[in-house]
Parts: sequence; structure tokens; C-alpha cells
Amino acid sequence: MSGRYVAVIGPGSDLPREQVDAAYEIGRQLAARGAVILTGGLGGIMQAAAAGAQAAAGTSIGLLPGRDRTLASPEHTLALPTGMGEMRNALLVRSADLVVAVGCSWGTLSEIALAIRTGVPLVHLYGWADYRSEGVAAESPEEAVRRVEEILHPDRG
Repeated sequence: MSGRYVAVIGPGSDLPREQVDAAYEIGRQLAARGAVILTGGLGGIMQAAAAGAQAAAGTSIGLLPGRDRTLASPEHTLALPTGMGEMRNALLVRSADLVVAVGCSWGTLSEIALAIRTGVPLVHLYGWADYRSEGVAAESPEEAVRRVEEILHPDRG
């Protein structure tokens, strides 16, 4: 998975511990396999995925909505302030080879919609029922990572 960019998206706050732990594990496992982790740069799922990448000595890039890079969660390797507000969601999705959604919020849902509309592969875990027919559903962090590998490297099956 080396050289691949995987966006890990999800809510920034008010999360069940199970979702935070899942994002951490997904970030850790993907980074250990050489993937660069992309996030929205803030807290919650984004911070957990970056912390997982950090634990695996990997790279995570946070694309921030504002102009102040100091607002990024400190676990990110790089913080890129876009000054684009929620429009940075499109930049995040289009920068990724694949999107993993952990949980859901309105902002996450916009990223999911962008991925679906632009053909960026989507794997989701703990999502809202209304969109679960799109992309590939996973039931655990390990399954999510396995699905990412299957999509990005179908020849290894």
C-alpha cells in the first residue's frame, strides 16, 4: 500500500469510544502498510486516525478548514491550512486514492457524497443506514483495512 493516500473521515466530536478506537486502529494499520493518512486535521476521528499513523511511524496530513495550522491536532505529521471552510472536504476527497468513513456527521456525509459522486472508492464503518448501500461496508477496523487492500491492490487476492 506504499505510496497510496487514504482519507480517514468522520465526526470531530461527541463520539462513542468504539469509533475513536476504530479510527486509531485503521490509521495505525494503514500507515504500517505504507499508506499516507489524510484527514480534515481536527479532533475526533481525524485525530484518532493521525494518532494511529503516528504510532506506526507513518505520515498523516491534515487539511484544515481554516488558515491557522496551529489548530490541527498535534498527532498530524503535516498540517495544511486551506482557508476553505467546509469546501476543503472536496479537496480532501479528491486528494485520496480511497476514503474510509468511520461514523457519520453532516460534514462526513458531505465527504461521502463527494466520494460517491466522483468515483473515489469508499469503505465505511459505523455509518448511517441511509447511505450504507453505497461503497463497501465493514464491520470492524480489521475488515475495513482488508477491504482497503482488496480495492487498492486487487491483484494480491
